[in-house]
Amino acid sequence: MNVGTPDSPSVGDVRKYLSEFLNDPRVIDIPWLARKILVNAIIVPFRAPKSAKIYQQMWTPEGSPLLVHSENFKKGLQADLGENYQVEIAMRYQSPSVEEGLVKLRKNNPKKIIVVPMYPQYASSSTGTCIEEVMRIASKWWVIPEMVFVSQFYELEGYIDGFVKRAKQFDLNSYDHILFSYHGLPIRQLNKVYDEGLCDDRNCEHGVTGENQYCYKAACYESTKMIAQKLGLPEDRYTTSFQSRLDDKWIKPYSDKVVAEKAKGGAKRMLIFSSAFVADCLETLIEIGHEYDEIFKENGGEKVDLVPSLNDDPDWVASFANYIRTK
Repeated sequence: MNVGTPDSPSVGDVRKYLSEFLNDPRVIDIPWLARKILVNAIIVPFRAPKSAKIYQQMWTPEGSPLLVHSENFKKGLQADLGENYQVEIAMRYQSPSVEEGLVKLRKNNPKKIIVVPMYPQYASSSTGTCIEEVMRIASKWWVIPEMVFVSQFYELEGYIDGFVKRAKQFDLNSYDHILFSYHGLPIRQLNKVYDEGLCDDRNCEHGVTGENQYCYKAACYESTKMIAQKLGLPEDRYTTSFQSRLDDKWIKPYSDKVVAEKAKGGAKRMLIFSSAFVADCLETLIEIGHEYDEIFKENGGEKVDLVPSLNDDPDWVASFANYIRTK
C-alpha cells in the first residue's frame, strides 16, 4: 500500500484526491467541523490548481511516477515470490483502492494476508491510516483470514542497503554537505505516541531507544544513522531534516531552511536523500529535485542532486521478497 495519486494531473482529479486525502482524520487530526471547513473551504479550492500544475510537471506518458514504480515493484515481487503468493497493490486514496486490492485477494481464499504500507518509518497519518482502512473493510467479512500488518521496516537491511547502493552512484566526496530529508509531521502527532510527556523529552534526535520505537522522528534519525554508518559518513557531513510543512509547528529542522543556510554558508554542491519514500513521487522529484535546487542556487549554491528512491531496483525487490517470506 502507498498513499495514492490523482487519476490524472487535471485540476478536477487533483481536487478529488486532495479532498479524500486531507479529510482523513489521521492526516489532519483536528475536530471534524474544523477539519471540514479548513480542507473543503480553504485548502482544496486554493491548492488544487497549484498542485495540478506541479503534477503536470512530473507526469509521464505511463502515468503518475508513484503508481508506475508501484506497479513495477509489484511485478518484480510477484515474479520473485512465485505462485504460492498473490501480490496486489492499493493506494490509500484514489485508485487502485484498498477495497479493490482486498477483493482480488479474497477471491482466491487466502490463508493469510500480509499488509505492508510502504513507509519505512511508522506514522499514524501514513501507516496507521492504511492499517485502519484494511481493518475497516475486512471487519465486514464473514470469514476473516489471518492478517499480518507490517508497521515499519526502517531497520530492514535491504532498505538500508538499497539507499547505500543508490548513494554509491555519486561521488560523495564531491559534495559539501549531505541532507537526509524526511516528510514532516505536526509536533502534536509525535506527542500522541506517548501516554505521558512529550517527544521533545526523549532525545529522539539520537534515534530509537526503546520507548520511542514508534516515534516517527526517532525512526527517521535512526534511518539516517544506519545509512550514514554504512557509507562511512562522519556526523559533521550530514543533517537530518523534514520537508513539506504546513505551518511552524512541525518537526524541525525544516529541509528548505537547511538548504538555504548551507548555500549561504558557502556550500556549492549538496546531495539529498529522501529516505522516507521507497518510490519516487511529487515530494522527491519536484520538491527536492526542482524546488530545493532552486532555493540552493538562489542562496549561492550551484547544484542539488537527488538520490533516487529504491523504486523497482532488482536488489530491493529481492530483499523485500525474502522479508515477506519471513512473515
